[in-house]
Amino acid sequence: MKKRVGILTSGGDCPGLNATLRGVAKALYQRMGDQVEIIGIANGYHGLIHGDWRVMEPREFSGILTVGGTILGTRRTPFKLMRVVGEDQVDKVAAMKQHYQEMKLDCLLCLGGNGTHKTANLLAEEGLNIIGLPKTIDNDIYGTDVTFGFHSAVDIATEAIDRVHTTAGSHSRCMVVELMGNKAGWLTLYAGIAGGADIILIPELPYTIENVCAAIERRAAQGKTFSILAVAEGAMDACEARMKKKERAAKRAEAGYTTATNRIAKQIEELTGFETRVCVPGHMQRGGTPSPYDRVLATQFGSYAAKMVEDENYGITIAMKNNHVGENKLKDVAGKSRLVPESHGMLEVARRMGISMG
Repeated sequence: MKKRVGILTSGGDCPGLNATLRGVAKALYQRMGDQVEIIGIANGYHGLIHGDWRVMEPREFSGILTVGGTILGTRRTPFKLMRVVGEDQVDKVAAMKQHYQEMKLDCLLCLGGNGTHKTANLLAEEGLNIIGLPKTIDNDIYGTDVTFGFHSAVDIATEAIDRVHTTAGSHSRCMVVELMGNKAGWLTLYAGIAGGADIILIPELPYTIENVCAAIERRAAQGKTFSILAVAEGAMDACEARMKKKERAAKRAEAGYTTATNRIAKQIEELTGFETRVCVPGHMQRGGTPSPYDRVLATQFGSYAAKMVEDENYGITIAMKNNHVGENKLKDVAGKSRLVPESHGMLEVARRMGISMG
């Protein structure tokens, strides 16, 4: 009897999703031949809720190793709404369980980030056979040293920083580059170091504008006519850090901004007199071809997930720990975030290099 394996991609897209789909599929076909069928579910949990799926052919997984995005499509379906019956009167959890049974799945693979893993754990607790695969450019999934998509985003963000160096130097400007990362600063920290940023601001370490401006003025005193700031979108000053999330959001909305970046630029001009510009690479950090590192990582994760399917080891998510691929229990990972700790070695590297953390 054929084993039927469902697979979906949920949440934000990133480089490496297709490479992971390919890794899973090719390993399954290699190990199980025609005794396995892969069921592709469109647009993440939305497709599982609404029964949007198809049996996939092996040829669909060929030629996608280098392709960005996801051939299955993706959509954000917030975990906090999973047990909320909306205007459409659909019980989402019941619908997902029903469609799982209708597809006659032996298991379901869920590729995604923190929210995806919380819903994956919910489904596992409801009795479904679930395997998670950790995807996010933020690199903030608990229990794994790295997620696929992160290194590709670092490459893109680093190039953005590289490219503002020449214009900053030519015009004697401060350039503030806003990078993705609402709660975790991994992307900004790594890209900032790789791109030679002079100041790096991340959500985990609240800054003061006085410290930021002091770093810029120190460089000016040394004859350096420009400064590069790498700022995570979730960066906040010390005052905001003492506020509750809703209070902080309300204050920013009243001031007419959602991130601190434009405010930082304006404050730098007012306090130092340096002409300052903002650069926001935005969704470019999510797009395009995965890096060779992420292609390898995606293949490692995908092939390991295939082995877990064959072994019928469910209720887990794949992880890289100390350079070895393994797994964590979904219940031990769901709802937790991996943030940059104050003692992390890369922060010490940055400070030894004279980079200000604000």
